[in-house]
Amino acid sequence: MTDSTLIDGFLLTDEKDASRYTLMRDGVLVSVLDYRDDGSTVALTRAFTVPNFRGHGYAARVVEGAVADIERRGGRKVDAVCWYVAEWFEQNPEHAGLLRRR
Repeated sequence: MTDSTLIDGFLLTDEKDASRYTLMRDGVLVSVLDYRDDGSTVALTRAFTVPNFRGHGYAARVVEGAVADIERRGGRKVDAVCWYVAEWFEQNPEHAGLLRRR
């Protein structure tokens, strides 16, 4: 099962069966965010941008889109396992309330 959203010319898709969000532009995969969802916490485990597309902020876009989707759905906290995701939350403190407290 998948859910997709069009954001500024990018297609953000939650590929639930693969436990990942993908970011596509013009039908081409540019970035991926892997996750684990245990029903109460979504652990964002790895952000990856295809090497040819690095340096354009696509990882930030996929994280931002995933966080917005998780917030919209409600009922889950986020565990920022991936270093990049943790840095994204540090740079976007307005979303800190979504983080799981350790």
